[in-house]
Amino acid sequence: MAPKTRIEELESLQSTAKRAKKAAVVALFYPNSQDKTNLLLILRNTYPGIHSNQVGLPGGKAEKTDKDLLFTALRETKEEVGVSPEKVEIVKPLSELYIPPSNFVVSPFVGLYKEKQEFIRQQEEVKALIEVSLTDLMDERSLINEVLSTSYAKQMEVPAFKLAGYTVWGATAMMLSEIKDLFRQVL
Repeated sequence: MAPKTRIEELESLQSTAKRAKKAAVVALFYPNSQDKTNLLLILRNTYPGIHSNQVGLPGGKAEKTDKDLLFTALRETKEEVGVSPEKVEIVKPLSELYIPPSNFVVSPFVGLYKEKQEFIRQQEEVKALIEVSLTDLMDERSLINEVLSTSYAKQMEVPAFKLAGYTVWGATAMMLSEIKDLFRQVL
């Protein structure tokens, strides 16, 4: 799910990635009211920065007091969407992903939230909660190519997902693509 320019960029930035800041996120799956499975995404608030107004997974930057990146992912998920860490069952870590524009290495985890309670959106960081059905995520028609302009690139064609009316691209799309591949192995 990486644009061609990003693949070339990543190959040339291997050494820079080793000194990158650390972050972690959770792909949180939970039952919806029809006993089907949903995935929670967030729309970040608009701010002066690289990931402004982008769709992502709940999570964020590691702090020095975090014992590990799983702790970071669960702490940030609680802060952003109000899910208590003890209510999340981590199923699997995914591949780490380096994000050159912000110089972060992100560690994603797949988690289950079996006893879903209402999410609590952190208004300072999260503009909207986006609930996506697993059926829609797995539907090949959700894959698109779109031309986007960002804070660091203009008119760049990127592979993306169209989910719940939002364009999901970049690192989040790459993580979702890996999740789809994992589900295909067991479905």
